[in-house]
Amino acid sequence: MIPMDVMTGLPGEELVRRGLADLQARRRSIHALLVSIARTRLIRAGLLAESTMAIDDEPERELYRQLLAEGGDAYSRYNALVRELISFELALDQRLRKSGSPTE
Repeated sequence: MIPMDVMTGLPGEELVRRGLADLQARRRSIHALLVSIARTRLIRAGLLAESTMAIDDEPERELYRQLLAEGGDAYSRYNALVRELISFELALDQRLRKSGSPTE
């Protein structure tokens, strides 16, 4: 596993850190579902153990359901969260490439 400090300063860092903690504690939170969407990529990057189970078989749908249940504009919130996750993934990939750590 790669040290968690590799995430420091990346866009979406706090969101992903919270999601990783919730996922590892098996909390069915919005953050855990978001991290579950990127589970394979986070495992490949060394930030998540392969043995960590996903919270849901369809985390995208469950994330949207939870956002709907909270009220407000679930569609916009879902898209904003996914965009932030993508920004995190791209920045992480770039950081790992620069450090010579494998991402694939």
